[in-house]
Amino acid sequence: MSATVDRVADRVPQLELGNQLCFALYAASRATTRAYGPELAELGLTYPQYLTMLVLWEASEPLAVGDIGARLHLDSGTLTPLLKRLEDLGLATRSRDRADERRVLIALTGPGRELRARAAEVPLRLFQRYGIDIDTAQKLIRDLTALTESLQAST
Repeated sequence: MSATVDRVADRVPQLELGNQLCFALYAASRATTRAYGPELAELGLTYPQYLTMLVLWEASEPLAVGDIGARLHLDSGTLTPLLKRLEDLGLATRSRDRADERRVLIALTGPGRELRARAAEVPLRLFQRYGIDIDTAQKLIRDLTALTESLQAST
């Protein structure tokens, strides 16, 4: 028997890369980050900074670092440099919570709030560029959110 025939006979479909949910999610995540890159560069943001700004734009008041981390599924060691960079860019400020000095609060600055209007166009431009309709995007969001919640509940 040739090596090719042996390989075909030894196939284990559940171990093929194309059958891996984890790889499909990984590849989609990387492609999404690349697609957003040029749009976010025009805003002066990286993809992680953009996600952090989304959380801040949703809030009506300053947020604790821990609350931002919980929303983004990031620990403070990863989040702190992101927040520092947003502060350096003049988009956010960090201050101690007067009620609890252990907590650091993050608030948007005027320029940080103003950037929201420009950022609002980004998802729609990407949907149009890549032929993604809103209904498909919303279904993907629901399905992926359910998957995330299921995986987190079991770990």
